[in-house]
Amino acid sequence: MSIYIHIPFCKQACHYCNFHFSTSLKHKSQLVKAICSEIELRKKELNQPIENIYFGGGTPSLLNEEELNSIFEAIFKNFELVKSPEITLEANPDDLTEDYLKMLSQTKVNRLSIGVQSFFEEDLKLMNRAHNSSEAFESLQLAKKYFSNISIDLIYGIPQMSLERWAQNVQQFIELNLPHISSYALTVEPNTALDYFIKKEVIPPVDDELAKVHFDYLVEKLTHEGYEHYEFSNFGKPNYHSKNNTAYWTGKYYLGIGPSAHSFVGNERKWNSKHNIKYINSIQAKNLPLTTEKLSKINQYNELIMTRLRTQLGVDLNEIEARFGLQYRAYLMDQIKKFQKNGFLIIEDETLHITPKGKFLSDGIASELFLLDLSDMKR
Repeated sequence: MSIYIHIPFCKQACHYCNFHFSTSLKHKSQLVKAICSEIELRKKELNQPIENIYFGGGTPSLLNEEELNSIFEAIFKNFELVKSPEITLEANPDDLTEDYLKMLSQTKVNRLSIGVQSFFEEDLKLMNRAHNSSEAFESLQLAKKYFSNISIDLIYGIPQMSLERWAQNVQQFIELNLPHISSYALTVEPNTALDYFIKKEVIPPVDDELAKVHFDYLVEKLTHEGYEHYEFSNFGKPNYHSKNNTAYWTGKYYLGIGPSAHSFVGNERKWNSKHNIKYINSIQAKNLPLTTEKLSKINQYNELIMTRLRTQLGVDLNEIEARFGLQYRAYLMDQIKKFQKNGFLIIEDETLHITPKGKFLSDGIASELFLLDLSDMKR
C-alpha cells in the first residue's frame, strides 16, 4: 500500500513537461491544507499498513518545514504505517541548500529523488531547467551529507547529445556513488514547449535511434557497475530498489492525493481534478473531486502485461491463468510466438521475460500483446 502526494508547483516550466503544475505559488498554503483534508476524507480507502509515501510533482522541494510536517501529521493520524516506511521527496537541485537539506533530514523524509536530468549546461538550457550544471553537482555532494538513500533522474536522447556526452553523464553518476537512478528517454508530449520548438525547427527532432544507443550504453555500463536493472527506467544497488516504483509496477494499491493525482484500488482507477482552485474549493466543501473508472477484466489483463514486462519479474504465466483464466493464457502464448522467434521474448520457469535485445522496445511489444476484444481469443 502506498500514498502519492502531488505538489503542483514549479519555479518555471520545463520545455518537455506535460505534468500538472503551476508556476504561481499564490495558493500554496491553501492547497497544502486541502491535501491534509483530503487525506482525512479518504482514510478508509486503504485497509492495510502504508509501506511507502512519495511526494511528487511539480516540485515538492518548494514545500517548507511547516507544510511538510502538516502533511505528515495528517498521514500518520489517519493511516497505519509499517515500522520503517520509505518516504521519498522529489527535489530540484537549486532548492537543495544545506539549510534545506538539514531541515529535510529532521523530518520523516528518508529518501531523495533529485531531478538532475543532465550535468551539462547546454542540455539544461535546452530543457529550460531551473538549475545549472554546478548546482546539479553541488546539490548531490551536499545531499550525501544528510541522506544515504538518494536517486537521481537523467534524461537521454536529448537532441544533439553525443554518445560521449551521455557517457560522461553516466560516469558522473557512477563517481558520485549513488545507490539509485531513474533514466528516461526525452519524449515530445503534445502541446509542450518542446513540441512547439521542434515543429518550428528551433530544436532538432528527437532521434529514436540515438535514444536506443544511449539506452544500450546505460544498461551495459550500470550492469557492469553492479546496479540491478529492475525496471525499464530504473537501476538500483541491491536493497535500494524504489519501493514506490516497485509497488506501481507490481500492481499494489496506491492512493493519490492532490490535484491530478491518480489512485488504484482493486479494480478501480480514480483521479482528482487537475484544476488547483476547483480542487481546493471541492475539498473545502468536503466533496472529493474524483473521477472513477472501473477496470474491466480486459483492462486489468492489459495493464498487468504492460507493467510486468517492464520489470525484471516478468509476466508469471500461472498468475495469468489464475487471475484471468486458461483462455487468456492461451491467447498470450499465441501472441508471443513471433517475438520468441525474433529473440525479443523468452519463457523461463513459467515466466515471460523481455530479452536484452527487446528491452528498448518493451512498451511497443507489450501493446502488441494486448487483448482488445474477447472475440480476438476465438480466432
